Parts: sequence; structure tokens; C-alpha cells
Amino acid sequence: MADHDMTGMSELDASFYRRPVARVARDLIGVTLLFKGAGGLIVETEAYDHADPASHSVRGPNARNRSMFGPPGHAYVYRSYGLHWCLNVVCGSTPGAAVLIRAIEPVVSIEEMRCRRGDLPERLLCSGPGRLCAALGIDGSCDGHDLTRPPFSLSSASTAAQISIGRRIGISRASDVPWRFGLAGSAFLSRPFR
Repeated sequence: MADHDMTGMSELDASFYRRPVARVARDLIGVTLLFKGAGGLIVETEAYDHADPASHSVRGPNARNRSMFGPPGHAYVYRSYGLHWCLNVVCGSTPGAAVLIRAIEPVVSIEEMRCRRGDLPERLLCSGPGRLCAALGIDGSCDGHDLTRPPFSLSSASTAAQISIGRRIGISRASDVPWRFGLAGSAFLSRPFR
């Protein structure tokens, strides 16, 4: 796939993130996410807020989750199972809400992503939160970073996306909450919607 044409797209500003977490999670579908110039279209997200038993913020701030209680529009990056970095977008009108970026469709600097992840088919490069962080080179040093400034770039979708909605995956609490959003029909999802 050729590198994506970025003309006509505008950067998301801080006001985009100061809205209810489920709304932000839905509206991030189709947004272009770049980190140090590599990335693609966000095709899958999950929302979590401070009252959510599945959220890292449900018991209040601590050393691991402090970025979730920071300003909207910043990154919350944590390590899952001690193995994989996961990128979240802090958002909402009350502290403790974030959107997990579960998958992107790789579009820009695909060969650079393959250098980090191996010679995989494009659909497997970034289909999962740990895979996309590995492909883009996102790690714990990005925790708390302002997403409206380099090395991050999030740009508005050029057209309205058709959205699939379903239950969140990979969690044991509140898994029935329909706060997983995806680009309908995308081959780049971490898991298909049912």
C-alpha cells in the first residue's frame, strides 16, 4: 500500500478530547494516528472511565495510572502483563477516563513498522494494542505526552466512518459494556465484531 496522502486533514485540538469518553472513542475511528511519522488509520478503540470497574482509574490515582487523571489530550501508556505497551488517549469531562487504541490500519512508513515487528502481512502489523505500540515504537517514555504535539499527530478523518459497536474484549469485569468501537468491515481489527 502506498503512503497515505495527508493533504486536507486537520490536527485534532484539545477540545476534541474534552468530551464524554464513549463519544471520543467512537469519533477516533478513522482518525490518522502518527508517531514519529509512522502510523495509519485508527480502526478500533475501547472506552474506560473512572466509574468503570474494568478501568485502571476505578480506585483513584496511583503511580501507574496518574496520567489518566491528567489533562485530556495526553497519552496514558502502560505495560500490559509486563510485556506489551498500550496507548490510551486521556479524555472526558471528569478525570480518570481514557480510550485504548486497539488497532490501526498501517498506512505510513509500513517498512519502518516491519523493521520493528518483522515481515508480517499488513493486517497483522498493528492489529492489537501491543502490536501497534511495537510497530510504532511507542513505550513508557510516551506516558503523559501531549498528543497535540510531536512526536504524535492525530488528524481528523476525511469522511465519516461506518462504526461497529460491541463489548470490550480481554477484560473480566464489565465486559458486557458496549464501549468497543471499530471501523465496519475493516480487515485490520484485533478481533472481528459479532
